[in-house]
Amino acid sequence: MAIESSGRGFTLTLFVLSCVFAGRQAEAAAPEPRGNTRILGMRLEKSDLPAETTERGVIQVTEGSNTLLRFYGLHLFPDSSKLIGFTELYTSVIENDTHGAIMVHVNRTCSELTKDIVVSGSMNVSNENTSGLLQVRIKQLRKSEVVKVFGLCVRGKDDREPVWSMLDDIDGRLRVVEEEKSLLPIWLQAIIIAFLLVLSGMFSGLNLGLMALDPMELRIVQSCGTEKEKKYARKIEPIRRKGNYLLCSLLLGNVLVNTTLTALLDDLTKSGVGAVIASTIGIVIFGEIVPQALCSRHGLAVGANTVLATKLFMLITFPLSWPISKILDCVLGQEIGTVYNREKLVEMLKVTEPYNDLVKEELNMIQGALELRSKTVEDVMTPISNCFMIHSDAVLDFNTMSEIMESGYTRIPVYEDERSNIVDILFVKDLAFVDPDDCTTLKTITKFYNHPVHFVFHDTKLDSMLEEFKKGKSHLAIVQKVNNEGEGDPFYEVLGLVTLEDVIEEIIKSEILDESDLYTDNRTRKKVAPNKNKRDFSAFKHESESKVKVSPQLLLAAHRFLATEVSLFSPSQISDKVLLRILRHPDVIQEIKFSESEKRSPHHYVYQRGKPVDYFVLILQGRVEVEAGNENMKFETGPFSFYGVMALSAPTLEFRSPSHLSGLNRTASLSGADRTDSLSISGSNSQLNNSIPLQQYTPDFYVRALSDLQFVKITRAQYQNGLMASRLDSTPQSPESGHNMVRMDQNTPPATANTTITDLGADSTPTENGPDETTLLLLNEQNSPHTANHHSQLENSI
Repeated sequence: MAIESSGRGFTLTLFVLSCVFAGRQAEAAAPEPRGNTRILGMRLEKSDLPAETTERGVIQVTEGSNTLLRFYGLHLFPDSSKLIGFTELYTSVIENDTHGAIMVHVNRTCSELTKDIVVSGSMNVSNENTSGLLQVRIKQLRKSEVVKVFGLCVRGKDDREPVWSMLDDIDGRLRVVEEEKSLLPIWLQAIIIAFLLVLSGMFSGLNLGLMALDPMELRIVQSCGTEKEKKYARKIEPIRRKGNYLLCSLLLGNVLVNTTLTALLDDLTKSGVGAVIASTIGIVIFGEIVPQALCSRHGLAVGANTVLATKLFMLITFPLSWPISKILDCVLGQEIGTVYNREKLVEMLKVTEPYNDLVKEELNMIQGALELRSKTVEDVMTPISNCFMIHSDAVLDFNTMSEIMESGYTRIPVYEDERSNIVDILFVKDLAFVDPDDCTTLKTITKFYNHPVHFVFHDTKLDSMLEEFKKGKSHLAIVQKVNNEGEGDPFYEVLGLVTLEDVIEEIIKSEILDESDLYTDNRTRKKVAPNKNKRDFSAFKHESESKVKVSPQLLLAAHRFLATEVSLFSPSQISDKVLLRILRHPDVIQEIKFSESEKRSPHHYVYQRGKPVDYFVLILQGRVEVEAGNENMKFETGPFSFYGVMALSAPTLEFRSPSHLSGLNRTASLSGADRTDSLSISGSNSQLNNSIPLQQYTPDFYVRALSDLQFVKITRAQYQNGLMASRLDSTPQSPESGHNMVRMDQNTPPATANTTITDLGADSTPTENGPDETTLLLLNEQNSPHTANHHSQLENSI
C-alpha cells in the first residue's frame, strides 16, 4: 500500500512539474500584452504640391496633393492609421482667415468624418513606437471654396462603437488651400512677356528720342537737313508739337507695360522675389539701356518709323493722358524749345569744332560776329601814344608830305597844343592838289575841307560802332571818356583812335595788312616783315631842307626874338639875312620826343650840369624844367626861354686886308683840286688858329624836357661863321675884288650859285686869320643875284 502510494505521488509530482514547465514555456512563447494607443499631435513632413506650416502653427497643404504627415504619440503601431480621421471645421471664400487659426465652437466629439482627406496605407512606425509617418491624399476643393480647415480626430482601439474625439484645437488642424493656377498657358505667357519687353523698350526709347527733339530743332532740320532728315522731321513735328500730351502717353504706356510684365513674371515664377529680379533685369537691359542707347543716336529715324504706333497709344491713353497734358500746359506754359544766346552759341561752336565741317576761318568769323556786342571800342582801339598825328601848325612841305605818305594812313588826326586836343581830321586825298613847294599850312587845308571829328565814349559796343561807320559819316573815331578822378571838374580824356578796320579785324578774328602797314597789331606793336618795295621819298628831298618843320610865323618870331632880346644876335653882331640863313639851316631847329616812361632818359636833357657844351638853345615849343644852384631849385619855363649864351662867347676872328679876302673869294669858284691847293697855301693861318686853345662852356644847371620840344640849337662854330659872314658882308669891297667877283660869277656853275648855308655846320672850325670855305660859300651866295632874289622871296613869304 505504501509502495503504491509512493508511486502515485511520484506520478503526480512528474505531472505537476511538466505542467509547470509547459506553462512557463507557453508564457515565454506568448507576446507581451499591448498598451492603449494614444496620438498626441502631427506635423508636416513633405508634399508634392506647395505646403507649409503657417506662422500660427497650422499645417497648410494644397488641394489635390499627396502629403506625408508625421504623427506623434504612445504605443503607435502600423494599424494605428485606422484610428486617425479628419473632420471639417469651416470653409472660407477668402484667404483672410488668420492662417487657419480662427476659433470656432465645435463639439469635442467628431460627429462626422470628412471624405475630402483620405488616409491611405499603414503607419510607418519608429522603433520606440512614439512617431510614425502616414500618407494622406487631399481631394480638390469645390469651385466656391478657397480655404477649408479640417480637425484631427482619433478613436480608442478598445471602443466597441467607433467614437471619434477631436484633438487639440490648433495643433490638430489641417488647412487646405486651392491650387495656384497660371492665368495663361506658359507658352502664351512667354510670347506676351517678350512683346511687353519690346513695348517697354519702344516707350523708353521714344521718350528719350522724341522728347529730345524740340520743335525748334525740328524746324531747323526741315529747312537745312538732308532729304531723309527732312522727311523724318515732317512726320514727327505734328505729334512733337503736342509735347505734354506725347509725354503723358509715352509714360503711361511705359508704366502700364512694366507693371503688366512684372505681374506675368510673378504668375510664371510663382515667386515674388523671382518676379522682381527677372522683371528688373529684363526692363533695365531690354527696356531701358538698349533702346535709349539706340534712340539717343538715331531718335529721328526711330521716331519717324514708329509714329503710327505712337499715335495709337496716344489714342488709347487719351482719357487719362490728355487731361493731364492740359493741366501741364496751363501750369508750365507752352513749350518753346531750346533757344541759344550768344554765349551759348559761341560755346557750342567751340565744343563741336572737332565734329562740324566749319574751317577755322569760318569759325573765327562766326565767333567774332557773335562776340561783337560784348566788346567795347576800348578793347580794340589804338592808344593815343601810338597814333600818328600832325600838329595843326605844320607846314605841308615836302618833308611833311613824305612823312604822311610813308606812314601809310589815309586819315590822320590833327591836334593843337597837346596830342589829346584833336581838332581836325586830314584825309590824304585832300593833299592831291597841294604843291609841297608852296609850303601851304595845314590849317588852310583842314579849314577848307572841314571834315567832322567823330568822338565816341570808351564803353561804346562794337556793334553800335559798326552801325555808325556804316552810315558813312566817318571811318575813324576818337575814343574818349569822362575823367572825374581827383579834384576839380570832370573833363573829357582822349584815350585813342578806333577805325572801321579795327572793327572788321575783330569780326574776322584776324589782322588785315596792306603794303604800308608797319605793325601787325596796333596793341601788341609787333612789326611786320620789312617791305623791300617800300617807296623811299628821300631821293626827292632837298639836302638843305630842315629836318624839323616849323611854321613861317614861328620862324619869323624866333628871328625877331633873337635879334632884339639876345645881344649876341643883335643886328650889330649878325645881320638879319645871315641870322635867317642860320635859322634855316637843317641842323639848327631840332626837336625832342618826350616819353612818359623814360622821364630821366639822357636824350630828354638839353643841358646837364658839369658836361661841357658849345651851343646855344632857344625853346620854341614845349616845356622844360630847370634845376640850378646848390639848393637844386627847380622851376618850369616854356617857349622863348634861352640858355647857353656864354657858350657862344668865344675868341672872335681877326681879318686881314681885303686883298686877302678877295683871294679867298676866288677859292669859292675853284674846282675840288684847286680848292685844296688854295687851302694849303693858307696852312700857316690854320696852324696859327690851332695854337689858340678854344674855351669850353660848362653849365651848372640842368635843363630837362617835360613835353615834346622844338628848339633852336646854334653851335659856336655856326655862330662864329655867321658872325664872320656878317662882318664880311659889311666890309667895303676893292675894285680888284669886285672885278674878280664879276669874273667868278661869270664862271660859277649854277649849282655853285645855288649853294646855301648847308656847309655851315657843326663840323666847321673857325679860323682866326681868315674865313674858311663855308664863309666863302656864304659870301658867294650873298653876291649871287639868283640867290639874293631867292632869299628875298623867302623873306617876303615869311
